[in-house]
Amino acid sequence: MPSRRTPNAPAPDALQSAPMSASLRALAQRGVQRPLRKGAQIIHEGDVGDTIYIVLSGRLRAYAIGSDGRELTYGLYGAGEFVGEMGLDGGARSAHVETVEPTVCAVVTRATLEEHLRAEPAFAFELLSKVIRRARGATLNMKQIALNDVYGRLKALLDGLAAPQPDGSRLIEPAPSHLEMSQMLGCGREMVSKVLKDLEKGGYVSVGRRRVRLLKPLAPKW
Repeated sequence: MPSRRTPNAPAPDALQSAPMSASLRALAQRGVQRPLRKGAQIIHEGDVGDTIYIVLSGRLRAYAIGSDGRELTYGLYGAGEFVGEMGLDGGARSAHVETVEPTVCAVVTRATLEEHLRAEPAFAFELLSKVIRRARGATLNMKQIALNDVYGRLKALLDGLAAPQPDGSRLIEPAPSHLEMSQMLGCGREMVSKVLKDLEKGGYVSVGRRRVRLLKPLAPKW
């Protein structure tokens, strides 16, 4: 009788199929695979921890919660990416992290990472580059929020996520939901829906389920 696998259990080839560098894959192999249900909270802001999570399948969301209860998403991370590196200095976690769909992670402790760095010291530069890119991205996001209106922030988000297509359009797939976009932009979901509907009426975008196609360059201002 064939064996049955639970829906969130890792696929046998999840580690090999996830897009990542050879060194990061070798680090993931040293960790423990952990299947997670949608909505699982794996990191709490303010906690102290020295564990990083390498995504093999699914997606994670890093976010903060304001005093008014509003959430601001720092980033969404899919297969081949990792989170938790900001806690490797022994300080408090800088954000909450949760799964947004069933996800499989390789869980790696600081001790395991140190062992990996002794075996592959060049990985330190890969880790440092990731930290620098995220710090640069966080600075840009704060600049967008401070200096742009909702349309300007949404335009920057769509332009950053869209991939060129052979027909000249640009495609975002899978696209963040309206709620996820609003959490990235620091505004209400209703405002994101309104702006996207206006863009669709103007012939700038075509919006489908988890898909946004940019049909022509977005106007500088709306």
